[in-house]
Amino acid sequence: MRIDQLSRSTKRVILIIIDGIMLFMAMQFSLFFVNRFANVSDSQLVISYLIVLIAYLLIAAKLRIFSVLNRYTDYRVLFSLLVATSLSYLVLFMGAFALFQFYSYRFWLLSWLFSSLLFIFPRLSWRVLSEYQSSTKIKVQKKLRTLVVGAGSGGNLFINTVLSDMSDMDIIGIVDSDKNKQGTYIHGIKVLGNRADIPRLVKEYEVDQVTIAIPSLSGNERSHIVEICNSVGVKVNNMPSIEDVVAGKISTQQLRKIDIEDLLGRDEVKLDQSQLQYFFSKKTVLVTGAGGSIGSEICRQIARFSPERLLLLGHGENSIYLIHRELSNKYGSQFEIIPLIADIQDRELINEIMMTYQPHFVYHAAAHKHVPLMEYNPREAVKNNIFGTKNVAEAAGAAGVEKFVMISTDKAVNPPNVMGASKRIAEMIVTGLNGQGKTQFVAVRFGNVLGSRGSVVPVFKEQVAKGGPLTVTDFRMTRYFMTIPEASRLVIQAGYQARGGEIFILDMGEPVKIVDLAKKVITLSGHKEDEIKIIETGIRPGEKLYEELLTSDERVSEQIHEKIFVGRVVTKPWEDVMNFISHLNGYDTTTLKEKLIEFARQE
Repeated sequence: MRIDQLSRSTKRVILIIIDGIMLFMAMQFSLFFVNRFANVSDSQLVISYLIVLIAYLLIAAKLRIFSVLNRYTDYRVLFSLLVATSLSYLVLFMGAFALFQFYSYRFWLLSWLFSSLLFIFPRLSWRVLSEYQSSTKIKVQKKLRTLVVGAGSGGNLFINTVLSDMSDMDIIGIVDSDKNKQGTYIHGIKVLGNRADIPRLVKEYEVDQVTIAIPSLSGNERSHIVEICNSVGVKVNNMPSIEDVVAGKISTQQLRKIDIEDLLGRDEVKLDQSQLQYFFSKKTVLVTGAGGSIGSEICRQIARFSPERLLLLGHGENSIYLIHRELSNKYGSQFEIIPLIADIQDRELINEIMMTYQPHFVYHAAAHKHVPLMEYNPREAVKNNIFGTKNVAEAAGAAGVEKFVMISTDKAVNPPNVMGASKRIAEMIVTGLNGQGKTQFVAVRFGNVLGSRGSVVPVFKEQVAKGGPLTVTDFRMTRYFMTIPEASRLVIQAGYQARGGEIFILDMGEPVKIVDLAKKVITLSGHKEDEIKIIETGIRPGEKLYEELLTSDERVSEQIHEKIFVGRVVTKPWEDVMNFISHLNGYDTTTLKEKLIEFARQE
């Protein structure tokens, strides 16, 4: 049986037995050398062996020496071994005065020296044997000749782990833009040049893939490297996550494809872990639209903080089944996860759910969000986005929910379309309810999220797969973008810091031209920009050339987080809002659209 096929507990037992044998051999060797100078009796030898062995096993367990993977034995492990051995003999020395009338310093010193050497020997042998077996296993496969971009800490960690793990990659060199690093070596691998040298190095060294090992690299710089690699037809990817690298999970299967999120260069949002852990502790949280792109990610993020109960509410049976199964498999033993199939338009059922489960927090993500579809179906936008939101918000207030957070959109600002108008009126309902009871009502407004259902990126990818052309409604059109995890984390952070009545606006960065986004998708697919056409099709019903996050009246400088702004709430009297929506069912389709947009744009 190969070493890597043994179970972890079996390896641990084997190592303990080997250490016991090595200690016995060390004392026998010492006895052989000191016998002519000092007489060490059999009883002294046995007692010394047992004292050192017991002390060593206890100290080694405390230092987790037997839990270390021996194929990763390094100077830290060897130092821990030396510490454990030295402390064990110190215990023997301290007990000797009570146990023996005679003792030999030479015997103890030699025993300590031989023990230290013999404890190290099997571990180094184990590592060499593991690496040999791994290398013979990999020899049947062709190693991928890899050029690494980045000679900094990320590259150092990546290369060290690849070399230690005998990966299926063969790192042939490094490139880095820092002139001071040119010609230097990292773990025996030479820095061969800078990024401009990639085409030459790919041909000269027959490179199979280029791996970017700079976690902090900007989106534009990453795009430039992708373009360089595409020009010579070599595959480019990202190093795995830092967690996987530290865990030794390095192979071609763990390398991450470069996606559109990488090229946009959005910085990862970090949440206040300790505060949110306390915030969600022993709380029941309800998420509507829990099967959708944003709703499901909000559920994933909240689940990390182990609430007492998480309620997954959605209309789509399959999407709720999928997120429930995912979270149950990961967190099912930690807290209660309840799937609820319900339509937010069903006022009676929503009231029943709120009263039954008494949630502390509600994140309302359920909504119709597709602009052109809502232009054709304005009544559905009204029923779901306006009356559905009213149902959930009023039920939350009646049930005494502590915080109600509505997910809104930048399309609610000066809306020229039904979807944006319906979301703006939903904002009016939510902020208007604040102060009518103990529930704190807030709305969080942000732009497009990458990878969500209906997002333009999957459409572009599908069009590239068919050979093009890519369709852009107008080459001047721009949109704000952020990733689904980033948006979800900021929504949770905003909910935590909300005091009631606010409209929070997430910092979306700079707007992105849709035509530029199309070009990036083409590049990511391994093509040059001029290989696939991009055509203009004309603006669709209800679309705007440019999106806004705030109206001029809402703009203030207040922030609660580096990426969360507080907009000034400009809303109509509650009675006016209720009077308007009470007449919506009486309008024909054309009039309904006109009335919605007109009312939503009035401030």
